[in-house]
Order: sequence, then structure tokens, then C-alpha cells
Amino acid sequence: MPKQEQLDFLKWEFGVFFHFGIRTFYEGHKDWDMQEMPLSGFNPTELDCDQWIKVVKDVGAQYAVLVCKHHDGFANWPSKYTDYSVANTPWKDGKGDVVQEYVDACRRHNIKVGLYYSPAEFGSMEQDTKDYDEYFINQISELLTNYGKIDYLWFDGCGSEEHKYDTVRITKVIRDLQPEILIFNMWDPDTRWVGNEQGYAHMPNEIVVNSLSFSVFTDVEESLDGDRFLPVECDFRMRRHNWFYSDHDEDTVKTMDELIGIYYYSAGRGANILINIGPNRRGLLPQKDADRLIEWGEFMKTAFANPFSTKFEKNGNIYTAELAESMCVNNLVLREDINNLNMVKKFSVRAHPYPLGAPPITVFSGKTIGNKTICVFPTFYTNKIELVIEESNENEVITEMSSHFVRT
Repeated sequence: MPKQEQLDFLKWEFGVFFHFGIRTFYEGHKDWDMQEMPLSGFNPTELDCDQWIKVVKDVGAQYAVLVCKHHDGFANWPSKYTDYSVANTPWKDGKGDVVQEYVDACRRHNIKVGLYYSPAEFGSMEQDTKDYDEYFINQISELLTNYGKIDYLWFDGCGSEEHKYDTVRITKVIRDLQPEILIFNMWDPDTRWVGNEQGYAHMPNEIVVNSLSFSVFTDVEESLDGDRFLPVECDFRMRRHNWFYSDHDEDTVKTMDELIGIYYYSAGRGANILINIGPNRRGLLPQKDADRLIEWGEFMKTAFANPFSTKFEKNGNIYTAELAESMCVNNLVLREDINNLNMVKKFSVRAHPYPLGAPPITVFSGKTIGNKTICVFPTFYTNKIELVIEESNENEVITEMSSHFVRT
């Protein structure tokens, strides 16, 4: 059965990812390129995490995730366990702490706090495994001890494909320090990665799985200890190519058409959204990225705000919703009780042509429903819509069936 924190996670639905660190100041670096990035370059003189999180709040997102340490090993907090941190940079004469400023901003705006930490780190993976585990645990303990309650710990599997960690000890430390924390995708996960970095969830989108995708560097899935309830999260970039800020790719900020499509393929398939923006070298969100995010947020807040119908009746395997009058419909939002563990396996949506009398027309065929599924179909003029459950494990419980007309 799902934990309450996992059910709460699905209600968050929409989060914002912030890739920010030493790499922000060194244009052109790539993951695992092993190139040096001297600490002297890190100096975000106008850093304003409040500006970041205010945008998160304005767009209607519920959570945020900050890169605390990426694969390069740079710590965005004054870690006692590395010299490669903010403590040895020109920024605030070495007395700054990006993590603290970010966490404080999240709390001011009532945004759930997520921290990203890359277990793998270039230049360090060759050391004794026990020593590396100790270093890993020490840094994670700093993050989970010094900043109050952390809601979400985001582990990136990239670079860890062949490395062996003391996962039992690591997860015990995490759970002991933060019993209510959610862990993303690794070792003792509460949520899972969708398997790509483009924001698209699969169909069917099963919420109970026995394996998960681990890294962009391998197609091999990691087996779990039996079936587990693991909500999906779709992470992707606002810009086409870079997670961290670049001076040269503002023209690749995604269009509203693409973002709306991603919404349907992620949240519309029952997955959470995690969109990345790289703060610039001043320490601020780039204006074009922030404006587009706000525009997209407005779509998400308003497109489904006024359904034509919300009441429905069940008769056997058919759920029927009658509209107050005939009108154009092109979206049907469905939810089921996910404590029932994704009972629906196959369904179809039928609309009755106006005037009533002719047989209903199938306008959509789907598989899983889960936390939420948005059925999108060409505009149909109707006053009666049916959901036909064609296959389910046992008696499913549909909790929402709302019809909409959405202009995109």
C-alpha cells in the first residue's frame, strides 16, 4: 500500500528544478568531461533565491529541487568534507550558503523543499569504497541535519552504473535523520524516474512496478524487491540542450505549444512534472525562462478550472456523465482511487452525438487511469459522455470524471 507521503507527492504534481553551481560560471562544460572549474569563478553577486521561489509560487508549483552537489563535486553549502565548496569562493568572502538561502526562500513561500545530490562524483569514485561511502554519508547527513525538514531527496543515478555503495547503511542514515522524506529513484525509492529527460510519460503508466530505469547511460532496469508503489516524475529542461545556464541558448526556450504538449504527456498521464531552469551568473532566473514558466503555469491553473460536468453515475462497467446542455467537449479528466493500486487496465470514452438517439461514438481509448489521466480528443458536440471500463483487476473506484473544452 502507498505511504501517505507518496499520495501527497502526487498532489504536488508540479515542481521546478534549479541547476546552479560552479558549472553555471564555466560555459560549455558537459557532464563527465573532467575539465577543471576553479573556485575563483563562482561569484553570484545578486543571488536571490526568493526571486526563484516567488516564481515557483506564482506559477502554481508545489515543490522545488535545488542541485546541492552535481557530478563535479562542488558543494553549494559550506561542507566540512570537501574544500571544493562555496566556503572557498569569492562569493560573500566564503561565508555564503546557497542551500540555506534556497531552503529559507521555500519556507517563506510555503514550497516543499527538494534537494538534489549526485552520489557519483568525477575524480573521487576510484578511492576506497568504504571511504567514499563515508564521505557520501557525511555530506548527506549535513544536508539532512542542518536545514530543518527536507521533503524530497533527489538522487541522480548518472555515473553510478558500476559503483557499489553500502545502500543499506546509506538509506538507514537517511530514514533515521528524516523519517518522512521522499527518496527519488534509488535504493529505497518512494518515487521513480520516467526514463527520459524530455518530460514524456509512457502509456500505460503503471504506478506499481518491480523495476525502474536508473540512468541515461544504461537501458538496463534495476530490479526491485517485489512490486512497489512508485509514482512517476518527469524531469526536463526549459531550454533545449542545457541544464545549467548558458549565454548562447535563449532561443531554445520551449514554446507554449511544446509545453502544453508536455503537460498532457506528463501530468495528463498521472505523472509529476519537474521542469528545470538554470539561474544565471548573477544568481537570478533568466527573464525569458521565468516569463514562459509563468505563462505555462497560467495555462495549467485555468485550462481545467471550470468543468462542464463533474457528476456521474455507474451502471455495471459504464460510468455516465450528463452535461447541463449540449456543448463542445475535447478533454475528459479521469481519476481513480489509487489506494486501489491502479485497478483500471483498459478503457474507452464514448460521446453521444447531438441530438440524442444515434449510437455513441468512441472518441478515446486508453489503458491506465491512476492518479489522473486526461483524455484528449477532437472537439465533439454532446451532452452525454460515457467511460467504459473494459479491463480492471477488480472493482475499480473512479473518483473524478469531468468534461472540458480547452483552447490551446
